[in-house]
Amino acid sequence: MNKPDTKRSAKPELHPRNPHRARYDFPALIADSPDLQPFIRPNRFGNESIDFGDAAAVKALNRALLKHFYGVAYWDLPAGFLCPPIPGRADYIHYLADLLATSNDGSIPRGPAIKALDIGIGANCIYPIIGTREYGWRFVGSDINTTAIAAAKTLVSANPCLAGKIEARLQDRDDRIFAGIWRNGERFDITLCNPPFHSSKAAMTAESNRKWRGLKHGKASAAPKLNFGGQANELWCDGGEEAFVCRMVRESRSFGERCCWFSSLVARQSSLSGIYRELKKAGAAQVRTVEMAQGQKISRFVTWSYLGPEQREAWRAARWKG
Repeated sequence: MNKPDTKRSAKPELHPRNPHRARYDFPALIADSPDLQPFIRPNRFGNESIDFGDAAAVKALNRALLKHFYGVAYWDLPAGFLCPPIPGRADYIHYLADLLATSNDGSIPRGPAIKALDIGIGANCIYPIIGTREYGWRFVGSDINTTAIAAAKTLVSANPCLAGKIEARLQDRDDRIFAGIWRNGERFDITLCNPPFHSSKAAMTAESNRKWRGLKHGKASAAPKLNFGGQANELWCDGGEEAFVCRMVRESRSFGERCCWFSSLVARQSSLSGIYRELKKAGAAQVRTVEMAQGQKISRFVTWSYLGPEQREAWRAARWKG
């Protein structure tokens, strides 16, 4: 395995192609989604905003963003499921597009010939929506939650711009990630994942309390809430993200010749050393870490490939040219 490359954005801001780099244009969003209007209020700086501690407001904002920027007319979630912030999700997709471009003479492969696998599609279906609408890619999304799969299927079927481009598959065993989802002979150009971050419910609750105090500007709350929601499998697993991604690495080896690039978000810098060790043991031919930024928040994803330069060129010739 080559020494992991680390690439980062030059400034702490979103990807240049991310349409959410500017402040939210609330009049334009409300024009498309009038249901957002009741949630608009001045923030402590006197600017129009929403209360990001209010789960209903976050959901209304997401619905407006998806309609305004991606043409998704219907978007809803079952109660209690993860309602993720859209700008950061879009950044991951755009940086993955750049990654594919590095294997395609600098040109981003676009269109339905490109097939991506989203591990943990959730009920929100955000990554496939953005990838399909921005680059025309096809997606398979997996999840171990039957309600999430049903909700994702409903979202896809309710929006003609998504129909036939996104497939949701149930993972019926929680000890497997790729096996059982990856069909015989199937190839993916890229895989992506937002792994469970926390190691336990207690750890998740402590982090939620800290974030809630931040949202309330240091004020304590007797009943802190998860403003972005989330089911257990979306939020924590034994060993947290490091254990999950290491397990993904071990399993990916069996599919190494059927994928150009694997990837996963990694929230904690401290998780990287263990993941790098697992990638070395797995025999990854190339490993990269791409850093992303939104304001003062730094995030990253690790990506790896078992294909050498000649194999990636053969992959490009077979799947992307023309």
